[in-house]
Amino acid sequence: MELTPRSIAQAIPLHTPGMRIGLLGGSFNPPHQAHRAISLFALKRLQLDRVWWLVTPGNPLKQASALRALDDRLEAARAVAADSRIDVTAVETALRTRYTVDTLRALHRRCRGVRFVWIMGADNLAQFHRWQNWRGIADTMPIAVIDRPPLGGRALGAPAAQALARARLPERDATALADLVPPAWTFLSGMKLDVSSTALRRPDGSWITTV
Repeated sequence: MELTPRSIAQAIPLHTPGMRIGLLGGSFNPPHQAHRAISLFALKRLQLDRVWWLVTPGNPLKQASALRALDDRLEAARAVAADSRIDVTAVETALRTRYTVDTLRALHRRCRGVRFVWIMGADNLAQFHRWQNWRGIADTMPIAVIDRPPLGGRALGAPAAQALARARLPERDATALADLVPPAWTFLSGMKLDVSSTALRRPDGSWITTV
């Protein structure tokens, strides 16, 4: 894909200054109902206007051998999302960013006035300290961590969670998260659906189901 202002603009979903938008990144290999449930949960609990699914071309922390083609994952993600408030995009491909910190900084620069929140599960919080420049991510936009039992307690004891303890917003005040200057994060409980993409992949990389 040729990197041009036009191609980047086309990859970034419609937005206007002042909008509150959650960003949910991942390989979506495959997308599943937990992705959708997390998004609807975040829309309600954080009072967001929209959630963007950032379908990555590849995760630096995971093997790419079993990764389905990007177009297949985008098509499947749109089918699973099935909500006008969820936008599915391969903006990382257009931006040619490899790491989350670079993607979030690029979106922050290009979407002036948008109040972004990075959304991730408790499983990601548990390993957040392994991410490339994770402190840079925390300094770029607020973070909402969605509990995924039984990982919640262990995730809150992880190195990144401990390092950012003073920036943690009480769950009862979660609706204010998008308005805060980072670093700021909250831990949201109450999500009961627990499905993983790993559980929906066969050893050969084929998908057991996409719904």
